[in-house]
Amino acid sequence: MRVNVLGAGIIGVATAWYLRQSGHEVTVVDRQPDAALETSFANGAQISVSFCEPWASAEAPIKVLKWLMHDDSPLLFRPKLDPQQWRWGLSFLTQCTDAAFERNVRQLVALGRYSHESLKELVAQTGIEYHRLERGILHFFSSQKDFEAGAAAAELMRRYGVDRRILSREEVLAVEPALAGFAGRIAGGTYTPTDESGDARVFTQELARRCAEAGVEFLYEQDVLGFELEGGRVGSVQIQDRRTGRRRALKADAHVAALGSYTAPLLRPLGISLNIYPAKGYSATLRLKHPERASVVSMIDDARKIAISRLGDEIRIAGTAELAGYDTRLDTPTARVRCQALLRRYEEVFPGVADTSEPHFWTGLRPSTPNNIPYIGRSRIPNLWVNAGHGTLGWTHGAGSGRALAELMSGRRPAIDFGFYGEPAGRSTLAPRAQTA
Repeated sequence: MRVNVLGAGIIGVATAWYLRQSGHEVTVVDRQPDAALETSFANGAQISVSFCEPWASAEAPIKVLKWLMHDDSPLLFRPKLDPQQWRWGLSFLTQCTDAAFERNVRQLVALGRYSHESLKELVAQTGIEYHRLERGILHFFSSQKDFEAGAAAAELMRRYGVDRRILSREEVLAVEPALAGFAGRIAGGTYTPTDESGDARVFTQELARRCAEAGVEFLYEQDVLGFELEGGRVGSVQIQDRRTGRRRALKADAHVAALGSYTAPLLRPLGISLNIYPAKGYSATLRLKHPERASVVSMIDDARKIAISRLGDEIRIAGTAELAGYDTRLDTPTARVRCQALLRRYEEVFPGVADTSEPHFWTGLRPSTPNNIPYIGRSRIPNLWVNAGHGTLGWTHGAGSGRALAELMSGRRPAIDFGFYGEPAGRSTLAPRAQTA
């Protein structure tokens, strides 16, 4: 087939790679001048197969209410006169049960494992280097109450075969000695040795180069305007050159929507209603003044719900989620508070280790679904496919999502027990997902 892939983030580029490997002619369209310049640009850098719990849990509504009025809270919900936001929020509440949590965890773990194996094979095949560290992920807790809750979550994950180990304070310091100066404020931790970290932007851009070498065509600086239907199918996608304003129609046998948070509004005029809403995430990337004193193991600071990852001679601090629409500004009062909170917390844990005078702040819109399960599969329009809604796990699930969709589009069943979008209920052995179009 000839396939148009819309979006050149980790999801779109991985999809293009596997489609090309399956023998299809592929064109990738993106509005940026290169791959991975939006949500994949400066995320938390973690491949967190074993730290993949959905946001929706029995405790989540209480936490969200507690955080509602604090600009630096881990999850900030700003109510708007936006029916899509309210639809998302109400659906989120339906997922805040123990039964839904376990059902969703099962799918996230299955996709995570499949994706991690796919990533390992892809890296072995291509030799891409991206500041990869196979040191696991360490989750540390600053209070005994939070540590006990984290230990209980670890036991739940172990029921699904996840090797999440419960650590004492001393064991936490053995895994990451750089935390020694903060030891008095650590109650304990959990550790998943099979997880890893690396730069998603570097990986995605390098994979895009290899895609191009393999014959994939990339059309950058092109806005996707919409679709033209012909006989109940997508005949072409309408694009516009950002430099010249020229419009044209790209015909193909099949089309893939992998535009992150922008997938939902793009498909809405076609009557396809994906329950994806943007969660604005932030990061700060700092140059290390004392690399020898900096952490190496990728970490999660439970108290602030932030990730800390080493990327060569830099450190990446990322986290927080703001449900406030499609605003990507960094100069709003709320954005400034949230950015400074990342710096302040890093200085608390690792004083003087990084240069905080020239931080590289970033924000991106994580395409979130109420249960954190992405849409991967065929839409109700036969030749229009979807690969979107990965939330905070786009880097974790990128390779596997691209591989799985390419398999489906090639008429093969992926070797994963997962509820693919567009499948009849009961096709998967897992319970069907809550959000369907």
